[in-house]
Amino acid sequence: MSAKWIEAITGSLEQKKQFRQYKARIEGLPEPYATSAKAFQRYFTYYGGITDGDTLLAMFGDFADLWERAAADGTPVRTIVGDDPVEFAETFAQAYTGKKWIDKERARLTAAIDELERKEQQ
Repeated sequence: MSAKWIEAITGSLEQKKQFRQYKARIEGLPEPYATSAKAFQRYFTYYGGITDGDTLLAMFGDFADLWERAAADGTPVRTIVGDDPVEFAETFAQAYTGKKWIDKERARLTAAIDELERKEQQ
């Protein structure tokens, strides 16, 4: 009972546990993969805007898989990300659809304009 109350305030404890596991996987990577993965994670935080925890965890899990595989194979970072790391990051993030913070604001803007239109027609 108390776990549900805590989760209502702080969010899913299971998701927090999974995120910590993801972070540990990234921390465990050898260089230069760990530094690269951390840089992309930071970019995802600002670019992605994903608010759905399950989608975010799926993306981060797949991302950790990518870097672990690259490290195991010895694939150069530039081979993975190509000539434009920003394009790579944005293309990777776009593959994960889910609720984004802007979705709420888009709906709010549309509702405000719809309401104004209704008032004008009265």
